[in-house]
Amino acid sequence: MTTTDTYSAVWQRRTPRKRLLIWTGWVALVALFVWCWQLMTENTIWAFVTDAPRQAADIGARMWPLEWGYLPELMGPLWDTINIATLGTIGGVIMAVPVAFLAARNTTPSATILRPIALFIIVASRSINSLIWALLLVAIIGPGLLAGIVAIALRSIGFVGKLLYEAIEETDRRQIEAVRATGAGGLQVLTYGIVPQIMPAFWGISVFRWDINIRESTILGLVGAGGIGLKLNASINTLSWDEVAVILLLILGTVVVSEWVSAKLRRAII
Repeated sequence: MTTTDTYSAVWQRRTPRKRLLIWTGWVALVALFVWCWQLMTENTIWAFVTDAPRQAADIGARMWPLEWGYLPELMGPLWDTINIATLGTIGGVIMAVPVAFLAARNTTPSATILRPIALFIIVASRSINSLIWALLLVAIIGPGLLAGIVAIALRSIGFVGKLLYEAIEETDRRQIEAVRATGAGGLQVLTYGIVPQIMPAFWGISVFRWDINIRESTILGLVGAGGIGLKLNASINTLSWDEVAVILLLILGTVVVSEWVSAKLRRAII
């Protein structure tokens, strides 16, 4: 009688080397997190951090009761804020449309020169926050609504341009070829083959950006670009927390209404 040793292979998801690499990666990630945390908090005054809940409760108590008599003074700045968002969105969309057509592979006249320039404009616009744009423009053209409008417009170029050029690149080539097969020229192909396909996306992107700009324009006044942010900054500087609470509630209500209007318009268009 012979005895045969039977060995059964044990399946493992990863080899020992892969497991070692994964654990090494996790250890390195934790070490990086600890190092970053120490770097960010080396100048932190922890006494202020531990006292923060008490300070927050104190400010909350000073916000009550709300100063509702201050509300009529906010209607003008609120209207300015809505105008900043609306006019800035319109200006941004107007500038973003040609940039988007230059950035799209299927519509750009030059893939080696004009397309990289258009992509750079889109990236540059998206990389700089509207508050920074407003800060720069206030220094260049002075404080006021114009600086806020231009800041919103410059910020909107990248957002609208990126989404729109992606929509252009996703158009149905068969419809474009059908228009071209009729003997249509380049402008006619653009007008009848591409534009009808991207119009729902265009309106949806524009309305969505307007909704975002309503929110962003509420804080531009903090740097002198007009709108309700000017009132917010003034109330904070004078420690009028009851007025600050009214402004914050008004901003919240405005954003909620703009979100509702934006959703209704997008559903109606798309």
